[in-house]
Order: sequence, then C-alpha cells, then structure tokens
Amino acid sequence: MRATTSLKLDRDFRRVYRKGVSAVRPCLVVYARRTNGRENRLGITVTAKVGKAHTRNLVRRRLREIYRLHEDGIRKGYDFVVVARTRAASAEYRRLEKEFLSASEELGAAL
Repeated sequence: MRATTSLKLDRDFRRVYRKGVSAVRPCLVVYARRTNGRENRLGITVTAKVGKAHTRNLVRRRLREIYRLHEDGIRKGYDFVVVARTRAASAEYRRLEKEFLSASEELGAAL
C-alpha cells in the first residue's frame, strides 16, 4: 500500500461509521469518509460470523490485496472501512474485487 496506512483505533472506525457514507453489497459494506489528509487509511473488519480464524484471515488478506492492486485508481484523502459480510467467506476473489470496485465508485472515491 503506497500512500495508505491502517486504521487501528476504535475511535477512528467509529468516526468513519458515524460521519462517512456507505455502499452495501452482498459480500461487503464499504464506508468512506473524506479527510483533509494526503493519504488514505484503510480498516478491515471481519467478524466471527464470517467463520473461523483461518477463514477470517483469508477474507482479510483478499480484501487487503484487492485494495493494494487498485490503490492507484482510488482518490487520496479518504478513510475506508471495509466490513466483510457472511457471504464473503464463500465468495471468490473476483466477486469480492468486483463488489469493492463498484462500491468505491458509488461512494465517489474511484478515479
């Protein structure tokens, strides 16, 4: 991730949930909040409802890789939180990628 750092603090996640906009897809929900920064921050949430630890880690790695590959096509100055839904556990990589890209376009974060 070139110009992206991780969201780690609970207050940052809550701020994006509360003040950001969201796009809902069958496998994931993407929240975005415009900031005044020069970089993006990314947070990924995968709950226990998605599956056991190895399944949650697989989904998390896939979402991080999708973001990394498409980072050049995303506007700078946003905080993103990607919440994986239960369908994400059985979804193929291409489906997750398609849903993330369409959600980011809907939110106005795509170039």
